[in-house]
Amino acid sequence: MTIGTETAGTVGLGAVYCLLPEERVAVEDLPELDLLSDEELKFAEQAGIRTVGVFPDTEPTELAARACRELIAAHPTTPDLVLHIGSRAPDVLIGSDAGKISHLAGVTDTFPFTIDGLGCAGSSAAWGLGRDLILGDPARQSVLITYGSRPTAAARVRRPVTVIGDGAFAMTLVRGGRPVLKAHRMEADSSFHDLFRVEYKDQPWSQWREECADNDRYSFELAMQSRTRLGPLVDRVLADAGVGKGDVATMLMQNVTASAFDFWHATLGVPIHPVCAAHLAELGHLGPMDVVLNLDRLLATGELTHGDHVLVISNSPVAAWTVTLWEV
Repeated sequence: MTIGTETAGTVGLGAVYCLLPEERVAVEDLPELDLLSDEELKFAEQAGIRTVGVFPDTEPTELAARACRELIAAHPTTPDLVLHIGSRAPDVLIGSDAGKISHLAGVTDTFPFTIDGLGCAGSSAAWGLGRDLILGDPARQSVLITYGSRPTAAARVRRPVTVIGDGAFAMTLVRGGRPVLKAHRMEADSSFHDLFRVEYKDQPWSQWREECADNDRYSFELAMQSRTRLGPLVDRVLADAGVGKGDVATMLMQNVTASAFDFWHATLGVPIHPVCAAHLAELGHLGPMDVVLNLDRLLATGELTHGDHVLVISNSPVAAWTVTLWEV
């Protein structure tokens, strides 16, 4: 999927609300550590995560709905569409998580639907889709995008990926918004569709456990695929926007492990803003919320000026890759 930079109409950021818990739990104090193998313990210690944010037990859809209510209270709006990024596990089978969020958020007359199966790349894919949906119909003015982060089961440590924290966000894309979504591309390799799974049909929730079918395939083959894919994707996005790497003020990505920041800085030659590492250390990995939180907090610092470009990259264990260029 490709989004160009046509001059007839622009779509950009309307408003963002990030919901984060007050409670922080040190990784070394997580209750599941006594059940982890030596390899899992070592991974948790070296991921670059000191604490994770924890909400009292609740569903990710309820967190997402709360974020939507807070955003709408601060920035009254009636979105044309609600785009929910699928949770790691749905609240119920057959039902509609997107419908539940819309109902709880009080936007019951807005059409809700879900984008799913993309892992950490979900929010960036939603940006691209949301922009297309607005530009595709002159009557549409805004799309509300939302997501709630909670672990799939009781365990938060996901070796060899990350450690999960809680949170939720709601954001709007609107005509004439700023920053402007200048260019966006995404790719996927569907052969990685079952690299991670949770066998849940014959087990109670308390026994759910995420499994990686092949740690080496994740750590090496997928990493090399990502290096091969994301570099050219970045080049094409910059070409779409008519800018070079020297025109990029900074780069943001999802917060997975500290080593991932070094990997992508070295691979792409663009510095990753330290806000990413700060959020990783304090909050853990928030799935597709990471890049939204990072962008929101970066904009709030005031260090960027009008016309600056921010590159946002995402990649996920299901082998989805996205690159988005925002113009402040």
